[in-house]
Amino acid sequence: MTTVTHAASPTDESTQPSPPTTGWRTRLKDPGSWAEWAAPLGFLVMVLIFQSLNTTFLSLGNIEAMLAAAAILIVLATGQTFTVATGGIDLAVASTMTFSAIIFGTVFAAGAPVGVAMLASVAAGTGFGLVQGLFIGRGRITDFIVTLGGFSVASGLALVVSDGQPTTIIDRFLLRFATGSVWIIGYPVLVAVLVAVLAHVVLFHTRFGTHVLAAGGSEEAATATGISVARVKTAVYTISGSCAGIAGVLLVARIGADEPAANTQFLLNCVAAVVLGGVALVGGRATIVGPFFGALLLTGLTNGLTLVGVSQYYQPVAVGCVVVAAAFLSRYQK
Repeated sequence: MTTVTHAASPTDESTQPSPPTTGWRTRLKDPGSWAEWAAPLGFLVMVLIFQSLNTTFLSLGNIEAMLAAAAILIVLATGQTFTVATGGIDLAVASTMTFSAIIFGTVFAAGAPVGVAMLASVAAGTGFGLVQGLFIGRGRITDFIVTLGGFSVASGLALVVSDGQPTTIIDRFLLRFATGSVWIIGYPVLVAVLVAVLAHVVLFHTRFGTHVLAAGGSEEAATATGISVARVKTAVYTISGSCAGIAGVLLVARIGADEPAANTQFLLNCVAAVVLGGVALVGGRATIVGPFFGALLLTGLTNGLTLVGVSQYYQPVAVGCVVVAAAFLSRYQK
């Protein structure tokens, strides 16, 4: 058999389709790639800008303060990531945290050890998340309606249980936990990092994590492959409630009391951190590293604006603009 090879002429080359280019230049031109790295890159740019405007921004004391302030938001954003990964959202996460903190204070005031009060806080958040998950997963009620109602219920329960009055919590262990650190990394921050690492392992290295992403990508396809979408949705809202319970413990440790007032800023910021982190709001695509840096970015943004003398009234405007920009980039994710 004779093989005949034709030499390619310039004309032939011009008519052949060019292979797709996947180099870094192509990725730079793709807005979807920017969405994936919006939080880390935004965090780096923010650090450079604020450090040039005020050299105390990267001082050890300020870094320690920012990390401590970001711990609660990291935990809430981690739990929120699971719900958003299924195409849902937990609007009650901040109220659940407040309710869990009130349970912490109530149990502690009744004479229980601080360790029991911590467990009670996490149990309260987990239970509230489970109830919401059952309504959404088993009851097939829209997550927006259920969690919006949950927001009101949790806020009301916090006021009813506490009678609208905060309880000051004085405990030596809790004080050491709140103020102790490993170098500049406080114990609450270590807890937040541990929660994020465990969430990453669960989401990307377990069968359950695969089911979460599959349910978010297409409920019909997930059901066809034998995945119980109802169970997955129940589980993710339970996880979100557990994270809110942990955040309740961190909140009590931070302020030394169980404040019954609604912490709505945490709801807005945790959703913003998830959006900044590149988690697809339609579900099926998620990351833990992204929301982690998103929480750091939002905390650092507020801190930096304060250091450079920007009025606190303008700070929500800046946060909102950053979130809208990130949401715009997320439209191009594939």
